[in-house]
Amino acid sequence: MIIVDPEQLTPRDADQVGEILVSGKGVGLGYWDKPEDTETTFKVYVEGRGPYLRTGDLGFLQDGELYITGRIKDMMILWGRNRYPQEIEATLDTCHPAIRAGHSAAFSVETELGEQLIIAAEIERRYLRNLNVEEVVNTIRQAIAQQNTVDVFAIVLLKTTTIPKTTSGKIQRRACRTKFLEGSLDSVGQWRLDTETSQLSELANRS
Repeated sequence: MIIVDPEQLTPRDADQVGEILVSGKGVGLGYWDKPEDTETTFKVYVEGRGPYLRTGDLGFLQDGELYITGRIKDMMILWGRNRYPQEIEATLDTCHPAIRAGHSAAFSVETELGEQLIIAAEIERRYLRNLNVEEVVNTIRQAIAQQNTVDVFAIVLLKTTTIPKTTSGKIQRRACRTKFLEGSLDSVGQWRLDTETSQLSELANRS
């Protein structure tokens, strides 16, 4: 196993985050009837060593132990730094009692201002009827700014049990992103940064 730069495929130093590459008898030989994909994923050589499998996972080695930090496809570049959705979602879990812990998604979209952070967060059922959207939104923005040092471009507060998840219960961030761009998330309130006035916007049809 080695840790490499995901773009250059050059080895990372100890304690540096990079893509995890693995080799060994337990690694498959490739994809069925997909020679090009097999070559780029299963037949990677680094400084003459290999072949390695590109896992798509990010991590680092410290004192001989491997630490997983996330998936390459989920990583965001915000304010010039790599950001991991899990860290931002952990902030959401504890910043306001109306937010349903473990049922939020942090992802990014490209805008005219560059890559921007979007938050989709489920609301606990008992808070839905009298939800103070402005209070929750302001709390989210403040908590993320303080703990993650990044601003939020848009926030969508969701009805309970409506955030896209896999059958095993994992949050589907890419599905959230698609629904956000389509405007099809089942929201009870939303806010988007107005670069001129920073006004709060709410949906009228709250439950």
